[in-house]
Amino acid sequence: MKTCLIVDDSRVIRKVSRHILETLGFIVDEAENGQMGLDRCDEQMPDVVLLDWNMPVMTGIEFITQLRARSDGGKPKVVFCTTENDVAHIREAIQAGADEYVMKPFDHETLQIKLQLVGFE
Repeated sequence: MKTCLIVDDSRVIRKVSRHILETLGFIVDEAENGQMGLDRCDEQMPDVVLLDWNMPVMTGIEFITQLRARSDGGKPKVVFCTTENDVAHIREAIQAGADEYVMKPFDHETLQIKLQLVGFE
C-alpha cells in the first residue's frame, strides 16, 4: 500500500489533504511541523511527502534539505503545497529536491494530477 506523510502546520489543510489522499488509496500520516515530519520519516520513510513551505520550527526548504541528506531520503517523492507561486520559490523548491509543486488551495483533481506526474496512479 502506498504511504503519504502530510507535513503542514494547518490542521484544516492536513484534514482536507488526508481525505483526498485516502480516496486515492494512500495510507496517510501527518506532522504539524518539519521536525515532527523528519521524526516520522526516521520511523518509516513514506512514498510521498506533501510539504508546506511556511511552518514554525522548520521551513519546508529546511525539511527537504535534511530529508534528502538522509541515507534513504531520496526515496520519497516530495510535492510542495504552498501559497508561494513566484518562479523564484518554485525554482528554490525544485533545486532543494522537490519533485512537484502544487498551489493552495488545491482540489482532488489537482492533487491527483500532481501525484500522477510523480509516478502514483
